[in-house]
Amino acid sequence: MKPLDPRLLRRARSTRSFLALTVGLGLATAVVVIVQATALAEVIAGAFVGGAGLDDLTGALGLLAVAVLARAGLAWGSEVASQRASARVKSELRQGLLGRVASDGPVALAGRSRGELAITATRGIDALDAYFSRYLPQLALAALVPLLAVAWIWPRDPVSVGILALTLPTIPLFMVLIGLAARGRTRRQWQALTRLGRHFLDVLQGLPTLKAHGRAERQRAEIARVTDDLRQRTLRTLRVAFLSSGWLELMAMIGVAMLAVGIGLRLLEGTIDFETGLAILILAPEIYLPVRMLGQQFHASTEGLEVASELLDVLEAPAAAPGGSAAPPDAAAVTVRLDGVAYAYPGRQEGALGGADLTIHPGEHLALVGPTGAGKSTLLSLLLGFAAPSAGRLTLLEPGSGGVELGAVDLDAWRAQLAWVPQRPHLVAGSLADNVRLADPDADDAAVARALADAGADFVDDLPAGAATLLGERGAGLSAGQRRRVALARAFLRDARLVLLDEPTADLDVDSEEAVRAALARLAVGRTLVVVTHRLALAERADRVAVLRDGRVVEQGPPGRLAVAGGPYAELRAGSGVGGAR
Repeated sequence: MKPLDPRLLRRARSTRSFLALTVGLGLATAVVVIVQATALAEVIAGAFVGGAGLDDLTGALGLLAVAVLARAGLAWGSEVASQRASARVKSELRQGLLGRVASDGPVALAGRSRGELAITATRGIDALDAYFSRYLPQLALAALVPLLAVAWIWPRDPVSVGILALTLPTIPLFMVLIGLAARGRTRRQWQALTRLGRHFLDVLQGLPTLKAHGRAERQRAEIARVTDDLRQRTLRTLRVAFLSSGWLELMAMIGVAMLAVGIGLRLLEGTIDFETGLAILILAPEIYLPVRMLGQQFHASTEGLEVASELLDVLEAPAAAPGGSAAPPDAAAVTVRLDGVAYAYPGRQEGALGGADLTIHPGEHLALVGPTGAGKSTLLSLLLGFAAPSAGRLTLLEPGSGGVELGAVDLDAWRAQLAWVPQRPHLVAGSLADNVRLADPDADDAAVARALADAGADFVDDLPAGAATLLGERGAGLSAGQRRRVALARAFLRDARLVLLDEPTADLDVDSEEAVRAALARLAVGRTLVVVTHRLALAERADRVAVLRDGRVVEQGPPGRLAVAGGPYAELRAGSGVGGAR
């Protein structure tokens, strides 16, 4: 377990200035400790051995007072600096994590636990407080105070330096050995905590289904079991911390005792003067103190060290789709072409796409259909730049140009021209109007009202405060069909020329589905629409249908022609019961 992960210096710039300040404060503290010990020794030796009066000791007493005040001020300054640095570093890391989650998109998140990410972004990053406010300042003191103190003692009493050289290294040695044992326990404790958070989040999200099937009580027992496992692992980790602190205290006490015995014997022999011996005895606890405290603060910061390592692994991981710097073409006139595009999700052997060929023309309404797992949603993720093809080319063509691969363009600029309605649109806690306004934060109330009307969200008039009605997290207070129409209103408000929709009519009743289909017909006017759907009644209204199977486009063409061609689309159509009436 590294005292300082060098990746922190790259990811959190505040760490650099904080480390420099910590070393400076540690160096000043070491000097003040030596001055305090020598001044105190001079006062005691002068008063009790030399018979000096108060007037004779005025200078030494003044120096001692200044040293005490300076030491208190340095401790205060170190505490303030470390707390502020900790707050800045935590803010930088939290922003970096949220920015990485936003830039990677849902494809990268599919391989990560949302519960684990939530725990890391909250409790995990907060655990860095002890690391920055306690451990790193103590690390500087443990390195500088003994070094300068030994340098001061060396010309005055080499024998004491020899005793320190024998006893002092045993403390960090045992601290390293104990730290290696504590590291595994801390990692298992953190894994138990993230497992609890992941399981608890899954249970909360599926609680309505669990209650409907009478499985809620069993999950409560499972949460109790995971919680008890975390409790036991936490107690084991604390046991190691308490035992190691006691051992370090014992080693420091033995070292001070050996130093005191040696100085006492030499005082009897007359080989060392009283003031020097007393100064060394006063310094001895100060030499061992920062090293002992480092061991204690190490255990207090182990969780932060573990979290920092995992957090930096996420931040340093290769981007799912890094993108480039080229300006993307105008989405209103762009032709998107996929040539042998393949993609496999990380950790999965089978590819979601296995060489898909498809062209999306500007202004057309394209429906992507096929069985579950055929690669339809993955194709949308590639179009959005959430993932990069593992093989093949995804090219953006515009009139008069040779085209540019999507991976070479600025993905933020490309997405700014798109509207995306995911399969499960997310609504946040706030007013309904604010949820629609996520597509355009500068939109006024009239624009929001028009978007809701275009999306067929006539239910807004029946809400207590209309569009100003407050919603709960995930749109609590609205039905699935109503949430879908709010998401469509976002697409209308964004007024993008290329619109991507993933299962816009899934899990809707007949009336809600018809309202969404009517809204999609209005949305298609003057725009390019790419719709993933299992509802072939929706595909029937498209200009062209592409049928995917096993990650490939196996058939495409106008739905009317494909319906009588006897191919894959006709088979899907017959199996779904879709007839000419619909």
